[in-house]
Amino acid sequence: MRHLLILSSLALVASAPALADTPARERLSLSASASADVTRDVLGVSFSTTREGADAASVQTALKQALDAALAEARKLAKPGQVDVQTGSFSLYPRNDPKTGKLNGWQGSAELIVEGRDTAAIAQLTGRITTLSIARVGYSLSREAREKAEGEITAQAISRYRAKAADYARQFGYGSYVVGDVAVNSDEAGPQRPMMMKAMRMGAADEALPTEAGKATVTVTVSGSVQLTK
Repeated sequence: MRHLLILSSLALVASAPALADTPARERLSLSASASADVTRDVLGVSFSTTREGADAASVQTALKQALDAALAEARKLAKPGQVDVQTGSFSLYPRNDPKTGKLNGWQGSAELIVEGRDTAAIAQLTGRITTLSIARVGYSLSREAREKAEGEITAQAISRYRAKAADYARQFGYGSYVVGDVAVNSDEAGPQRPMMMKAMRMGAADEALPTEAGKATVTVTVSGSVQLTK
């Protein structure tokens, strides 16, 4: 996830023409960052199943029955933001004989996706859905958690940027600096840590899936240019 914020104010706008006319030797480009490790708080589980048969109608009916049963169980725990339920892909396609190339049946698949911040309820749900198998499990960072982390470290990144500008100005023999164009960029490092599974079924009803969230690193980077002044 990447988010870009361009800072502007009367002071920065007023300094822009002056900075543009400043000789390159008096302009300095730099960046500074601050990071925080945040526990991933959204658990996502993808359930799926496959069916095959002699005709398309029977395969479609079997898939629909399996998906309907799983949906009925998942909806018992559904709660916006805490346990969100949605259907995924639903496909049906012909199966051909590899030797003759002629149609010899049909096969298809159906998918159900459950995700949210109530990780205990979702983990428990995996033991209650019996008509679909667990295909994929992964943790991610919610927008609220990421924005909270960004708010806590943005000031730190800006402070480091200003400290760098002042330090470099002194090292180059200048007395101070004027801020030019500045961009504040936030980034969540790493993927959503998916755990792939192959047709996994829980051993017993109501047996919760063991999971571990781990952490994501949220980084805010301030970059831009400053005009060095005497």
